[in-house]
Amino acid sequence: MSSPRPEPADPSAVEGADDIDVSIVLPVYNEKGHLRAEIDRIRAAMDASEFSYELVVIDDGSNDGSGEALREIEGIRLIQFLTNRGSGSARKFGTRAARGRVVVWTDVDMSYPNDLIPELIREMEGYDQVVGARTSEEGTHKVFRVPAKWFIRKLASHLVQTPIPDLNSGMRAFRRDVALQYVSQLPAGFSCVTTITLTFLAHGYTVKYWPITYSERAGRSKFHWWNDTRRYLLQVIRMTLSYDPFRVFLPIGFLLSAIGLIKLGYDTTAHDFKVAINTLLILLAAFQVFVVGMLADLVGRATRAVSEVQPAAGYTRDAPPTFPPRRRARDETP
Repeated sequence: MSSPRPEPADPSAVEGADDIDVSIVLPVYNEKGHLRAEIDRIRAAMDASEFSYELVVIDDGSNDGSGEALREIEGIRLIQFLTNRGSGSARKFGTRAARGRVVVWTDVDMSYPNDLIPELIREMEGYDQVVGARTSEEGTHKVFRVPAKWFIRKLASHLVQTPIPDLNSGMRAFRRDVALQYVSQLPAGFSCVTTITLTFLAHGYTVKYWPITYSERAGRSKFHWWNDTRRYLLQVIRMTLSYDPFRVFLPIGFLLSAIGLIKLGYDTTAHDFKVAINTLLILLAAFQVFVVGMLADLVGRATRAVSEVQPAAGYTRDAPPTFPPRRRARDETP
């Protein structure tokens, strides 16, 4: 078996590497049966578009022969891990390896309409990220997935104060320069797609939701309804505690304060101003929640990046500076 050709250490060593419009990152784990069909479908759509592109395929330790099948496909950038690291790790390292100004994430399991990737990219005009929002749920364990995903999506929408139609869609396009600021924060598992959405929103970048159809996947699903749902929920809470902790601590603190004050009023009227120990404990807990929330907010602000990439704008216009008439006349004097 021939060894894979190593990538150049410097991406600029590849001709035209600095002038690529789109990098399509494809994480692969045991998808041998439909790899070539999906890659051909993506190529056909991109070849018919106006965009220059590259396919960055990350083989995440497949053990079904997917790695060997990928080595036989010409014209793709292939990175193969010897062990399974998780789809988040594959997307993270694929994004770092990408050369395009826009990065597209999608899957190769035939579930997403990858023939519409050029349209997804066109929707980015004036936006920093476009998410393919699924209009139906075709995954396994629907009885558990649908209510769990609805609850987590509503929680995330409340915490970032923005409606989120689809929190964990695997098909999206985003600006690479923006994503590289936060790619180190991506978790190893499926919740990486949740993280990239919340990260953009929490830092003031624009996210657009573009409705797509979602088909039944080919092959076997790697999604574990309990473990991955738990990770999604924890990741939403973790992200909120990192970027806006008051969204979590203030409601809890006010709730405990209200309970403590009501209990205090009851003690003073019903027990002749004798305050119960549990009342004091409730009020102390409320005070501690407020203090922890303020400390979390201070830590988050202290560790936040001092400079960020400029968000996308729907319209811009430049103009020369205006000088006072006296200075303009002085500058024109020979």
